[in-house]
Amino acid sequence: MAKVAFLGLGVMGYPMAGHLVNAGHQVTVYNRTQAKAEAWAAEHGGAYQTTPKAAAEGAEIVFCCVGNDDDLRQVTVGEQGALHGMTSGTILVDHTTASANVARELSVEFAKRDIAFLDAPVSGGQAGAENGVLTVMMGGEPAAFERARPVIDSFARCAELLGDVGSGQLAKMVNQICIAGVVQGLAEGLHFAKSAGLDGEKVVEVISKGAAQSWQMENRYQTMLKDEFDFGFAVDWMRKDLGITLDEARRNGAQLPLTALVDQFYAEVQNLGGSRWDTSSLIARLEQNRK
Repeated sequence: MAKVAFLGLGVMGYPMAGHLVNAGHQVTVYNRTQAKAEAWAAEHGGAYQTTPKAAAEGAEIVFCCVGNDDDLRQVTVGEQGALHGMTSGTILVDHTTASANVARELSVEFAKRDIAFLDAPVSGGQAGAENGVLTVMMGGEPAAFERARPVIDSFARCAELLGDVGSGQLAKMVNQICIAGVVQGLAEGLHFAKSAGLDGEKVVEVISKGAAQSWQMENRYQTMLKDEFDFGFAVDWMRKDLGITLDEARRNGAQLPLTALVDQFYAEVQNLGGSRWDTSSLIARLEQNRK
């Protein structure tokens, strides 16, 4: 069992840190809003600290799951960042969905103190975090990965090393590209079914047994047909992820016409007041236009 820290107790980090406790690890948490850290400690029996530095002191592995590149810099290399509380031979595992550039940048800073850095964004959403079945895409040194993997298994069903630092973030971009296209296709299909006077639920019951099947279809079609979106992965966060992806594509020369188009569709959803709606709300703009 390991002594670990967890920085960031959002909808993903809160249950992920809880699974670490349930697996027998000694966990200290930090959250920008201290009340949430206090609530987590009361619920799970772990400890909390008021700065990332203090939370990281004495930890063998420090986990992090925050909002974006700037948040990540603040909790890792900022004035009270985790870097200043960590010692040689320890590991920072970053589960934030951020840019590959910031992962490489922070890896250099941590290496100066002989601390390994693993970029490790996750897929599976809030439900995956709560159920401890996340998929973790990782970049970094194999030795650090092998040391961290048994601990990561506390909240993951799959964790794979995909290359050097930054590779995890690049793989997460692939993940988001694929999801964007699938959700848009599902939204259009359900919208077409409704427009044609078909029973959407019966249609999905049939086509989900064939090649059209997807996780999004299985888990989102009912709420999409009911125009229910007050749950799940927020449109604001998806646009953040797609922005990172499109920036990277401009650097590496990849052509992402569908991804760019879906990103603009999500902007329309935001204009409808859906910033915090689930990403399946792409159907809302189609229904709005039909009206």
